[in-house]
Order: sequence, then structure tokens, then C-alpha cells
Amino acid sequence: MSATAVVRSYYAAIDESRYDDLAGLLAADFVHERPDRTFGGREAFVVFMRDDRPRTDTTHELDAIYTDEPSGDVATGTETGGEVAVRGRLLGADGERLFGFVDVHTVENGSIARIRTYTD
Repeated sequence: MSATAVVRSYYAAIDESRYDDLAGLLAADFVHERPDRTFGGREAFVVFMRDDRPRTDTTHELDAIYTDEPSGDVATGTETGGEVAVRGRLLGADGERLFGFVDVHTVENGSIARIRTYTD
């Protein structure tokens, strides 16, 4: 799966509450740095998303995806690494914009190793 496809699958897994799929997209030593906290380890992040998120009735609206020169072949969709930045908005169940974000994903060997989130 391409690095961009892995990142798109990440948002779909969260929005659709598919936590086993989410875990499968993350490296074991995954780190997510957010303005309010940092998660270390795949399991801690998945547990938070499944059990402790303040709101689960949200969706990620992706406005733009930017990628660097990944490893592999972009033309055939076989790149498995690189950096992918996503600009988007988190929406409530009623379509209300909660906040804007930019997530910078580091993808290594087909898994998300790190995400750095910036919010407005």
C-alpha cells in the first residue's frame, strides 16, 4: 500500500471506529505529538481513540495531501515510506467545524511511525 493510501486509511479507520484496522496501520513504536499531549506506542494510542476520546462522533474532512519523495515507485503506487502532510478539518456529527489541522505523517515500511499534529 502506498504511503498516501496508508494515511487515507488511517483517517477512515478512526472515522469508522475500526480500531483493529487502525492498529494495523501503526508501527509498534508509533508516536503521536499533539498540541495537548503526546502518545507513545501503538497500543496507548488505539486505547485512547477507542475508549477515552472526548468525542467519537467526528469525521476528518481532508482538504489537501502533500507528500515528499517516497521510497518505491509513485507511478505504480508501491511506495511504502516518506512523509505525508494532510491539511483538513475535524467535523462534528452535524457537520460543524470543530477545528482545522495539519498532520505530518512519517511512514516507514508501510506503517505510520510518527504523526505531528498542528491545530488552529
